[in-house]
Amino acid sequence: MSVRLTLLFCLLSALLAPVAARAQDADTELAGIRAAFEYGKYAEVLERSGTRIDRGGLSDEQLVDLHELSGLAAFNLQRMSDAERHFSALLRLEPDHSLDPFVVPPPAVAYFDRLKQRMDSELDFLRQERRLRQERARVEAERRERERLAAEEQRRRVESLARQVTIRTVEKRNFLVNFVPFGAGQFQQGRTSLGVVFAASEGALAVTSIIAYFAYEALFETDTVEIEDVLTETGKATLTVRYIPTSRSRQADAWRLLKIGSAAGFYTVYALGVSDALYHHEDQVVTTTIEERPAPPPSTAPTRSGAPSAHLRLFPTSGGLGAGLTLTF
Repeated sequence: MSVRLTLLFCLLSALLAPVAARAQDADTELAGIRAAFEYGKYAEVLERSGTRIDRGGLSDEQLVDLHELSGLAAFNLQRMSDAERHFSALLRLEPDHSLDPFVVPPPAVAYFDRLKQRMDSELDFLRQERRLRQERARVEAERRERERLAAEEQRRRVESLARQVTIRTVEKRNFLVNFVPFGAGQFQQGRTSLGVVFAASEGALAVTSIIAYFAYEALFETDTVEIEDVLTETGKATLTVRYIPTSRSRQADAWRLLKIGSAAGFYTVYALGVSDALYHHEDQVVTTTIEERPAPPPSTAPTRSGAPSAHLRLFPTSGGLGAGLTLTF
C-alpha cells in the first residue's frame, strides 16, 4: 500500500511540477522586467520582454503588461517604431486600454492616445469582434446551463418516479346502510352533497310532521257525560268523551292535513333516497393513489475499522500549484 501511494505522489508531482515551474518563471521574469523598467534600464526591458514574448505561454494580462512596459521603454529611448509596434499589439489585445496618467508621463500618454485614434477603425472592428465572441460565449454558456438544468430536472423526475409507490385501497360498503334514512346511503358512497339534501329534506319533513301531530292532539278536550236509564251501584252511569270542539274544527283540519302531508312527503323523499342509493350501490370500491417515498438519508456508516484510506488534494500557491496527501489508518 505505501509503495503505491509513494508512486502516485511522485507521478502527480512530476505532472504538476512543469506547470507550476512555468507559472512561477513567468511571474518572476515579469517582476524582473518591471523592476528593470523602474530602474530606467529601458534597453534591457526591450530585450528581455521581446525574448519572453517570443517564447509564448503567457496569458493576455501578462502580454498586455509586457507590451505596455516595452512600448514605454521604446518611447523613452525614442525608438518610435518599436514603441508603435508594442502599443499596437497592446491595443489589439485590449482595444479600450488606457495608460495611467498618474504614473506615465504626459508625452507618452499623448502618443498612445494619438496611436489609438489612428487605429480607431481597426479597434472598432476588434471591439465588434470581441463583442461577438462574448455574445457567442454567453449564448453557449446559457445553452450549457439550460442543458444542465434540463438534465438535472430529468434526473430528479427519474428519481421521483423511482420513489413513487402505487397504493390500492379496497373499501367494502354495507348494503343495509342504503335503507337508513337521512341520506346515509349517499354519505357512504361519498356523494356528500346529495346526502346533505336528503338529510335536510327528510329532517325538515319529520320535524314538521311531529309538530303538526302534537298541535293536532292539543286541540282535543275531555268531558264526562251521564247516561240516562243506566244505573250502577254508585248511581248513574257516566262516559268519558274525548273530542274537538266545533270552534276548532278548522284548526284541526289544517293540522291534520299538515301532519299527513309532511309524513307523506317524508316517506316519499325517503323512498327516493333509498332508490338512488340502491341504484349507485357498489359492494366494494377500489381507489388507487400514488405516493412518493421519502429520499433515503445519506449514509453515516463509519469507515470499516482497520481499512486505511488516502486523500489527495490540490491547492494554489504563490508560485503555482501544490499537492497534499492525507493518510488515514
